[in-house]
Amino acid sequence: MADKASIQKRFSADPDRYYKVKLFEEQGFTRTACAECGRFFWALDGRKKCPDHSDDIYSFIGDPPTSKRFDYSEAWVQIADFFKKNGHAQIGRYPVVCRWRDDLYFTIASIVDFQRKAGSKITFEFPSNPLVVPQTCLRFKDMENVGATGRHFSSFCMVGQHSIADSQGYWKDECIDLDYTLLTGPFGIKKEEIVFVEDVWEGGGSFGSSLEYFVRGLELGNAVFTEFQGSIDSPITLDKRIIDMGAGLERFSWITMGTPTAYDCCFGPSITKLLDGIGCDLQDPKLVAYFTGIAKNIDKVGLGEARKIAVLQAGLDPNRLQKTIAPIEDAYTVADHIRTLVFAISDGALPSNVGGGYNLRMILRRAVAAAARIGIGRDFSWLVDAHTEYLSKTYPELVQTREDVKKILAIETGRYDQSMERMEKIARSIKSEPSTKDLVRMYESDGITPDYLLDAGVIKDIPEDFYSKLSDLHQSRKPESAVSLKDFDGIAETELIYYTDKANDAEFEAKVIKVIGNDVVLDRTNFYARGGGQEPDFGVMDGCNVTDVVKHGRIVIHTLDGKIPEQGKTVKCRVDMARRKNITAHHTCTHILNASARKILGSWVWQHSAFKDDGHARLDITHHSALSDAEVAQIEMEANSVIRENLKVSINELERGDAEQKYGFRIYQGGVVPVNAVRIVKIGDVDVEACGGTHVSRTGDAGLLKIVRTDRIQDGVVRVEFLAGIRALEYVQKQEGAISEISASLGADRHKITESVAKSQDDAESARRRLKHLMRRTREHVAGMAVKEAEQAGDVLFYSVTDDEMDADYHIAVGESAAKLEPRIVYCALVTAAGKSVKIAVCCGKDARKIIGAGTIVKEMSKILGGSGGGSDAFAQGGGKDSSKSAEAIKLAYKLASGKDST
Repeated sequence: MADKASIQKRFSADPDRYYKVKLFEEQGFTRTACAECGRFFWALDGRKKCPDHSDDIYSFIGDPPTSKRFDYSEAWVQIADFFKKNGHAQIGRYPVVCRWRDDLYFTIASIVDFQRKAGSKITFEFPSNPLVVPQTCLRFKDMENVGATGRHFSSFCMVGQHSIADSQGYWKDECIDLDYTLLTGPFGIKKEEIVFVEDVWEGGGSFGSSLEYFVRGLELGNAVFTEFQGSIDSPITLDKRIIDMGAGLERFSWITMGTPTAYDCCFGPSITKLLDGIGCDLQDPKLVAYFTGIAKNIDKVGLGEARKIAVLQAGLDPNRLQKTIAPIEDAYTVADHIRTLVFAISDGALPSNVGGGYNLRMILRRAVAAAARIGIGRDFSWLVDAHTEYLSKTYPELVQTREDVKKILAIETGRYDQSMERMEKIARSIKSEPSTKDLVRMYESDGITPDYLLDAGVIKDIPEDFYSKLSDLHQSRKPESAVSLKDFDGIAETELIYYTDKANDAEFEAKVIKVIGNDVVLDRTNFYARGGGQEPDFGVMDGCNVTDVVKHGRIVIHTLDGKIPEQGKTVKCRVDMARRKNITAHHTCTHILNASARKILGSWVWQHSAFKDDGHARLDITHHSALSDAEVAQIEMEANSVIRENLKVSINELERGDAEQKYGFRIYQGGVVPVNAVRIVKIGDVDVEACGGTHVSRTGDAGLLKIVRTDRIQDGVVRVEFLAGIRALEYVQKQEGAISEISASLGADRHKITESVAKSQDDAESARRRLKHLMRRTREHVAGMAVKEAEQAGDVLFYSVTDDEMDADYHIAVGESAAKLEPRIVYCALVTAAGKSVKIAVCCGKDARKIIGAGTIVKEMSKILGGSGGGSDAFAQGGGKDSSKSAEAIKLAYKLASGKDST
């Protein structure tokens, strides 16, 4: 793929082919090269410069060029009604969490909704043609500009106008005609105000020309005509030519309202309340002039310099900039960032220190800092309500998750509060101005935001490239590279018996069509291949053990242990159905457990990963905290309730687009589905997922689900280990057996085991107290005996003892007493613990410490025992697992004490 400049040069050299549309000729638009930058544009008013350099740039602020006024929600109604009247299907937004792509965390453009990866290529799948969608997009590259420039957002609505040209859709002429009519019709903009600028777009292996349309220097939309793939020198026309028009809904509202910033007309009542709280008058001419100056200069000189220019143009006192403008910028920042979090958390994302969650935690902490500066506190519940109510006109689904959003924000702000003491300590230790690299490192390792350091006076300004550098680290997922098995390329796809009504047949016959080493490909198989976290079937093929089964594309490869059958031979196979049954129960219960966890914990719960085998299974879910015992019990109870209901488990194959439209993107619990035909597994009304695994017919067939352990394995991810079916029953019976053994050893009724254990603990504690009392009374006597029995070892006295009755605490007490009685003594005790492990305790008197330290002795002894240890010169402890080398360890200790070993 050539770079964008090369493509632009080639396309601009042939404007009739790539840019000229019927509308330009009909309305009299003429093509001109900008006198300042050379870009080509089409206009009616004879201007000599492109919109970026024209005199009327951003002159709509305070003087909108439209005949009507529409806020954010009203602007969408106008756009949607227009396109629906012109034959477009209106579809709902896709999630901002990009579940259908493995290379993106978040949806960054409306066209991403319809892009599906097929190997290294991107294909397009449209639910309707043509269509229009109000797609919320998340981008985190320009965070330093959000709240400050009047037009940068961390989340925004991209109005997607999309068409497949050669399939009942339309191409360039009709696209530009529609966009022009939208501006001049429903929005009442005079045609002389509209300017089209030539541009190009490339990405995902495809590219095409585009026409951006501007009004008074504000880009409202960009119509991309995607028609090529390959290189600019030898372009290949795509099978589907795509209209990819993306327009900013916030900007459509802004152009009609003429407010100082786009924020003022896009956040609804929330921004009014925030600005009223800081006593801001948006009608102040100086504010209008300031934000106009920012908008005009931000792309030319960067934020810092643009601020200086805007202050001069507005006639503001530079010394009062922080008091006058900074609170307004903070209010805008809070409104933007919380709106973004409303969308992200509603769609299942969690702030964390992992992946895309980094960006969410970053903007929340930035919002917390901004809120503190304007004195509104850290409870954003009211703002979540305000955003949800306002946005529900366009996005009604947000109402269902508002309480979940509040809960997550409260947890995250609480964690930020808890980290304050550590942040303060680190901030005080910083002696010089940190670089951008240092700031990124501090945020990555300690969660310290530059906003905090700014408020603490550690830094003077936040570097303009900080947020872009941080975003680069966490913007996209890194897809796993595909395994290359070229030796099996070209083989016909394997018939999968395990997806047919013969799936439960343990025995089948098949023909060997390829053999490479111990790997065999059959024309048909009932051995399930590893995939989706499910382990493969085992069994026998022609007398050989099947030890592994994997899929490569559409073929199944079996790994055998034994004499490999010859190519062309028909072989008899037998699947280990007992293993299959256990794995199947675990797989269906994974779906049930995931749905149950979501019901009990919250809408943010998604499957992060899963593993299903014969003997055990695990499910990793997205959740903000470790699970409490009560939560585990509730989830387990809910899951077993679903099992007892004996719900039907239905499996159907649907076209991917149909499945997405019918069931939504919750189907992608197991990750991206790389094929057009999607296998949908539906469990009653409890759960529906795209899944290629094996499943029981009814939930009752799973029998029982037992959670055996949970762990918070990383920030935002909790692992749930569980058993199902016969494995769960075996576990319960084993636990029952263990309880019976414990009750028998206690001499108690098993139904009163809790009381008996409590009594035993009281008795043990009483015994420990008596033992300590006995130790205090006897240790002086035992220590005196040790001093008398100690051997002369050079200039010190060496005493050693091995013991399998008294514990290490006893010998520590005796050793300390011996060291007080005799300053030259080295007291060395080895205590045999459970199994074959050994504990070491060494005490040295003050004169002995001049020659050898206890820490040195323990460290070297522990190495011999296969462990580690250390401590001070006076006292040290350690140990290892190899008790057979106890004598060798004592011998080394003696040498070290006597000075005969230099180790």
